[in-house]
Amino acid sequence: MSQAIALNSVTDVEPGDAPPHLTFASSLVMLSEPAGAAAEAVRALRTHVMAQHVQKGRRALAICGPTQHSGCTFVATNLAIALSQIGVKTLLLDANLRTPGVEEVISTSAVRPGLAQCLSGWDVNFSDFIEPDVLPDLSVVYAGGIASNAQELLAGDRFKRLMDFCLRDFDATLIDTPPANSSADARRIGNVVGYGLIVARRDKTFVEDVKTLASQLEADNARVIGTVLNQA
Repeated sequence: MSQAIALNSVTDVEPGDAPPHLTFASSLVMLSEPAGAAAEAVRALRTHVMAQHVQKGRRALAICGPTQHSGCTFVATNLAIALSQIGVKTLLLDANLRTPGVEEVISTSAVRPGLAQCLSGWDVNFSDFIEPDVLPDLSVVYAGGIASNAQELLAGDRFKRLMDFCLRDFDATLIDTPPANSSADARRIGNVVGYGLIVARRDKTFVEDVKTLASQLEADNARVIGTVLNQA
């Protein structure tokens, strides 16, 4: 499956049912321009993910890009909202501990530890790291800042146990990952999750880079369910 999504420039949005400490960026086209072409493309992607992934009992999906600026955060955030809008209990997890992006799209003024702190061994429940009720049926785990030992954190057993927790508590967990050409983080995440969706950007991403990432994910026992082309 190859899905094309056109990125639009839109105005800011303030969902009326969102908690007051949250701010939503204009790139969330599922909220800011729900009737636009980009939102329709996200819905088409949602249909594929539901049919080929969620409805088959597969509850987690790593959103992976071969290079920087592929658009993983755009796809992960909008797809997470799209799933929540049809009643799928969804968790959006920012596992990009190199250059976190979710917090720039769904900003919070509340102080809450994120994935970096969770994987550092804080002796608390996994649920303590989840921002619940971001929107109806949508929760978020922020990255918790940049981690200098990101690979070691993700390679630890605690990340695997966190994912097991997410699989039990949510219908769908989408994981935003750092670019594959700068670290092996996406490969580790794909190995734990078992499934990946590759994101590329038109006129920016080379076909060979997509093929290389797909081969790497599959070599690490992660099934690639499709590719998404961002058209900027």
